[in-house]
Amino acid sequence: MGQKTHPIGFRLGVIKSWNSKWFADKNFADLIFEDLMIKKYINARLDNAGLANVVILRAPKKVTVDIHTSRPGIVIGRKGSEVDKLREELQLLTKKDISLNIIEVKKPELNARLVADSISHQLEGRIAYRRAMKRAMMTTMKMGAEGIKIVCGGRLAGAEIARTEKYMKGRVPLHTLRADIDYATSTAHTSYGTIGVKVWICRGMVMGVGEMDPGDDVAKAGTAAERPDIGMAGKRERQKQDDARRKRRPRGRVRRPDQQGDGRRDGGGGDRRGPSGPSSSAGSASRGGRGKDNLRNSNDGRRPARPQQSGDRKTAPQKAPAPGPKKQDIKPSVDKAEAPKKSDSPKSNDENK
Repeated sequence: MGQKTHPIGFRLGVIKSWNSKWFADKNFADLIFEDLMIKKYINARLDNAGLANVVILRAPKKVTVDIHTSRPGIVIGRKGSEVDKLREELQLLTKKDISLNIIEVKKPELNARLVADSISHQLEGRIAYRRAMKRAMMTTMKMGAEGIKIVCGGRLAGAEIARTEKYMKGRVPLHTLRADIDYATSTAHTSYGTIGVKVWICRGMVMGVGEMDPGDDVAKAGTAAERPDIGMAGKRERQKQDDARRKRRPRGRVRRPDQQGDGRRDGGGGDRRGPSGPSSSAGSASRGGRGKDNLRNSNDGRRPARPQQSGDRKTAPQKAPAPGPKKQDIKPSVDKAEAPKKSDSPKSNDENK
């Protein structure tokens, strides 16, 4: 429980490619052992040259070795003397024709193996492990990485009990297969014992095939031309430009200011608010006179219609009322028309007396 798979092996065949690119029906074990010998010898010989990766390609009678390094001058030497020596030594070791390609790593801060080796060298030089880890994180994030995670385990600072320290910055999605995650380990040999260093670096998302391009390997397997290192900066910039071009649509229903609602949302029909509606006619009839006869003549014996008010429960209040004449409240006219009934009652009592 709690163990994690190798990030590079998890992505082999998806966006990552193999370090040994060849096929053999017979003598498969012998060729694998030969690859291990070549890589072990190169790692021991070029220990101080900033070695990042060694890729081996095989032809029927030729072996091509690509050496990725951050310090190509040390590997090549003056006028190519060091490369010639290394080629002769590998030919004696394998007894085959070998061609070497020296490829420069343009951004060593984004390579997990180079970062892990630099931290282990600092720990061997008695530099504080926290300072070395935080410095490596800052430089990696400044170079454009999306995230980095560093784990150091052992007798840190000479402690009697070994422990593990972890620092993380940004995002490192280990379950996302399209994420270009580089992983490497290194060992620091100190006077107190060994300290293990693990580094995860997320260099962005790969939208294409990534390193899985068979045409590139077939075209350059037998040539000595240098191949540029796979850089993710251009892909990330293109992805950001594509995201900026796309306009994000708002979620839910969008109500525009020029869009008109239905009758209920407008507070009833528009005929009651216009100048020719029944409310306006009732208002004009009530303004004609204050007696009962005027009311009966204007409405043909019917009670005047009540105008639509904004406080009714059935309709919602309107935000912007349509232009038109103000509503006339006819309640006062009805009360005044019924006023004589109250005044007639005391007169009738006096006459009876």
